[in-house]
Amino acid sequence: MTRIAAVHGVVAPHRHAQREITDMVARACLPAGADRRALDRLHRGARVNTRHTLLPLDRYGEFDDFGKVNDVFIAGAVELGAEAVAGALREAGLSPRDVDLLVFTSVTGIAAPSVDARLAGRLGMRPDVKRLPVFGLGCVAGAAGLARVHDYLLGRPHDVAVLLSVELCSLTLQRADASPANLIATALFGDGAAAVVACGARRQPAAGSAPTVVASRSRLYPDTERLLGWDVTASGFRVVLDPAVPELVRKNLAEDVDAFLADQGLGRQDVTAWVCHAGGPRILDAVAEALDLPGCALDVSRRSLAEVGNLSSASVLHVLRDTLASGSGRPPSGTPGLLLAMGPGFCTELVLLRW
Repeated sequence: MTRIAAVHGVVAPHRHAQREITDMVARACLPAGADRRALDRLHRGARVNTRHTLLPLDRYGEFDDFGKVNDVFIAGAVELGAEAVAGALREAGLSPRDVDLLVFTSVTGIAAPSVDARLAGRLGMRPDVKRLPVFGLGCVAGAAGLARVHDYLLGRPHDVAVLLSVELCSLTLQRADASPANLIATALFGDGAAAVVACGARRQPAAGSAPTVVASRSRLYPDTERLLGWDVTASGFRVVLDPAVPELVRKNLAEDVDAFLADQGLGRQDVTAWVCHAGGPRILDAVAEALDLPGCALDVSRRSLAEVGNLSSASVLHVLRDTLASGSGRPPSGTPGLLLAMGPGFCTELVLLRW
């Protein structure tokens, strides 16, 4: 089975209280003199206390076209990505030259050569390292990326693979856009990255007790393409966010989770930790209600949301890191855990872990 040797999360350099970001969004997105009470209510209701941004807040009024913003994305993604991968390899007791596959995912910018190509030489990876850049999976990509790394390592059990997620959500800010979807996005999303080092069954991690990936399942819901995603415009990525998303989760998640666990001879009562993407308070509430979870089951996810916001694809990996680092609160060795995330499509990805 695939072993998770290390998970390392980083955040962007500038930390702000939610109120500071709310004030910046009011200046950038609302007409002069507009009533901002709805904006204030949305930002308070997000249950986010602090977030990190790549740039100081006063710089978000500088950009007037997508190309300039995307150049900032590339530079920022390379810096944060290098920090995340180097940290994860160090924790795993491995070197960059040990890496056989580097998977990179982001949905907040694009690059060719891809960010993984720009990182390989900088970090000192071998010239024959395999690379796979992934775009478009959005918030689900942390879970889906881990699942696809597992698929790869099943066929190459001697290999080491690294999954890197970098999301610079602040760069997608749409100025002069007071739509509900844009204002909700400005209430939730933050900037950060995470890297996972995974080893095939015959390439054991150097130290420590590592959880394993047992199985995964993907679920794509028909006729839901306009529930979540981006419209790509001249001004960049304009968010698509339908308020029906939590209800879709309530209607479908329990059946999908139960069927997946049953195929592994398990039920919900066997799961000792729920590693859930911190998508927002309404998403977390919908997950808890759909699965009839005890009140504390998603505490790590809710704490991550409060401290750094929704980091898109990096979010579930930060929650995984925090779950593994929780000391006495860490799940008992040998018990099952479920990592799950949702994203554009609309889709879910389920990954069964064993601690």
